[in-house]
Amino acid sequence: MTRDQLKLDAWLRDIAPSDEVRRWFGHDPSRWSEFGKRYRQELREGRQPELLQDLAERAASGTVTLVYGARDEQHNNAVVIREVIEEMAS
Repeated sequence: MTRDQLKLDAWLRDIAPSDEVRRWFGHDPSRWSEFGKRYRQELREGRQPELLQDLAERAASGTVTLVYGARDEQHNNAVVIREVIEEMAS
């Protein structure tokens, strides 16, 4: 699906993993643990904490659907974002 077809409320491009981390990971499940560490570090920098807080608040008051482009449902950036948001809520 295209972004237009999804009819998204928000597109938080700034919380996506950097090209460097994304390319290093290359969707290789054997690098998943390290990808999570590197990506979580990026999520602590710049505007990411503010954007994640907003996302966590939206999730606390309703349904949030995280969209990702990877074919692997278990090893992608949306999984890390979901985990971080869940940790913020507890």
